[in-house]
Amino acid sequence: MLLRGTFLGICSGFVLGLMMKWFESLSSVKVYTLFLNVDFIPLLGDYIWPEWIEFFFHQIIAVIIGLLYVFILEKYLSNRIKSKFILAFILTFPTVFLYFPLAVLAIKDVPDPANIQAFGLWAAAHFIYFLSLPFFYWIADHKNN
Repeated sequence: MLLRGTFLGICSGFVLGLMMKWFESLSSVKVYTLFLNVDFIPLLGDYIWPEWIEFFFHQIIAVIIGLLYVFILEKYLSNRIKSKFILAFILTFPTVFLYFPLAVLAIKDVPDPANIQAFGLWAAAHFIYFLSLPFFYWIADHKNN
């Protein structure tokens, strides 16, 4: 369970991060910058971190979500495809709305909370993340069988 959740978190976290980076490079809307931003967090915000460290911070959160996904799915839910997608939705949906407090709290130049294009890109990347959770679970499950 630990290995599967870690694998799931790392893979889905990379998908989300790469989508954010791709969206920013295509649109020049700083969604990837917002995604990695930690300048408002006490102690962490006191330093200028290289991109790979900021991405690593994000990966820690992604692994926690991956572990939570696997734990809840294997402990409390059936192994049906419907359960996998419902759980992925429940875990992902609130993260879409993190856009607003992150945009408000950021010190760095990031999109305004009212920027509809930025929110749309943020939501689209998180939709792909939502789809990636059951997908990478399926890969991990079939790798073990």
